[in-house]
Amino acid sequence: MAKGVNKVLLLGNVGKDPEIRATAGGTQVASFTLATADRQKDAQGNWADKTEWHNLVAFNRTAEIVRDYVKKGTQLYIEGKIQTRSWDDKESGQKKYRTEILVNELTLLGGGAGRSEAGSTTSYAKSNTASYAATPAAQPDYDTGITDDDIPF
Repeated sequence: MAKGVNKVLLLGNVGKDPEIRATAGGTQVASFTLATADRQKDAQGNWADKTEWHNLVAFNRTAEIVRDYVKKGTQLYIEGKIQTRSWDDKESGQKKYRTEILVNELTLLGGGAGRSEAGSTTSYAKSNTASYAATPAAQPDYDTGITDDDIPF
């Protein structure tokens, strides 16, 4: 089979403060959501915004950057790849699925606490981190339950 392409580009705002944890092996993991918006015409011809929520996961140095600089409302440009994982629910025994974006590159956009200019950007790439892990050793069984009411903008 020929090699495929799995690349995701996102520009959006963080939905809530990132969740930071460490695996049993000591790998730092940051989990957070990103809202992207698209404007479309509805059936009556009126413009309406449609929000799409994305689950993101960052590891090692990128997770530390997320921990230190990212919070609810932060605007980010993300490059990564899409991954769907599955597990058996402990209570019901049903198979559960979760689609996530594994962050390869992260750019902080706009001004923010600790940054001098409103239009400044800071970029962090996988190539700038040592021992970047492609997948975590353990993933939690959780559902974020985010609604449009949680959008910070």
